[in-house]
Amino acid sequence: MTEHVAIVGGGTGGVVLANDLADRLATEIDAGDVRVTLINDDPDHVYKPVWLYVPFGQREPADGRRPLSELVDDRVDLRIDRVTGIDTDDQRLTYRDEVRSESYDTLVLATGSTLDPEGIPGLAAGGHDYYSESGATALREELLSFTEGRIVLSVAGMPHMCPAAPLEFVFMVDDWFRERGLRSDVDIAYTYPVPRVHKNPHIAEWARPRMDDRDIEVVTDFEVASVDPDAQTVTSASGDEQAYDLLVGVPPHSGVDLIAEAGLGDGWVDVDKHTLEATAADDVYAIGDTAATGVPNAGSVAHYQAGVVGQRIASDLRDRPATATYDGKTLCFIETGMDAASYVEFDYERPPSPAAPSQKLHWSKLGYNESYWLTARGLL
Repeated sequence: MTEHVAIVGGGTGGVVLANDLADRLATEIDAGDVRVTLINDDPDHVYKPVWLYVPFGQREPADGRRPLSELVDDRVDLRIDRVTGIDTDDQRLTYRDEVRSESYDTLVLATGSTLDPEGIPGLAAGGHDYYSESGATALREELLSFTEGRIVLSVAGMPHMCPAAPLEFVFMVDDWFRERGLRSDVDIAYTYPVPRVHKNPHIAEWARPRMDDRDIEVVTDFEVASVDPDAQTVTSASGDEQAYDLLVGVPPHSGVDLIAEAGLGDGWVDVDKHTLEATAADDVYAIGDTAATGVPNAGSVAHYQAGVVGQRIASDLRDRPATATYDGKTLCFIETGMDAASYVEFDYERPPSPAAPSQKLHWSKLGYNESYWLTARGLL
């Protein structure tokens, strides 16, 4: 009997895992003993960190997309479809494009996060974002015509993808206007929903003095409740207001309804944070943003978790003890301007300690963005 491993979601975690399994289980797949299927509702793979650079004219939207068919090993069955139902008791998936369902033996959910700007009244109409292709492109046009006034970067929901990206944007936009001789006519403000500038206290402690030195106004404990596009104001849950001429919002993020409907969690899959196994069902894993582990919603997390799950699945299929575990490893480059960056690496036990910003680290981040496509293919 052929064992079927189904992976739902073609983002970083899903693609890296599919290629990992294709390599790790090549003998079994070629013999017909194992089948690996990757299911995604879009034929393209999207590398979202590229969107940060689009508003500044440093990247084009096309730089963040590649066809999944070019990235996924030929040993993997690629299915462009949407999973509309998961029955973890019968171990079956229901698809949008077919009435029939399909069985699985092992299921990995890598469905990621979705943007929910409608969750904040007025945000979709009054704000711009760089967390989507369309948002980043529209923001580029706004920045090009912006010569004076007040820019407010407002984090309107947590958790969100790329936790350092709000800091990166204000550092970069500050530098971008300075290079154009316009910074004295542009005020920059940053609002964050907790009493510091970043969820992680170590990163917050590192970032706050740099924001003060660059005259970036900081408003913490500001939980966005609504946006008034006509009055151009952002209002917090406590009634405080911030006026803006250009609002850049980090929208609330949500998981997919599919997970809640399957009883696996409230949009995010409840998992053992070390094994990444779902707590509410057997033979189900979750990786990346989909897994409720408490670690940042970052691509590096999905990558490391994919390697762990790949090892565990291979061990199970070979009737060996699954010993691989995830230790919370996360790494992230943090742009501190247009030509300098910092770097952090941490895990469940070791807190982050950001490196001194340098041009070398900036180029390292740009280099990684270019080599990412090789990483996704499993070549690095």
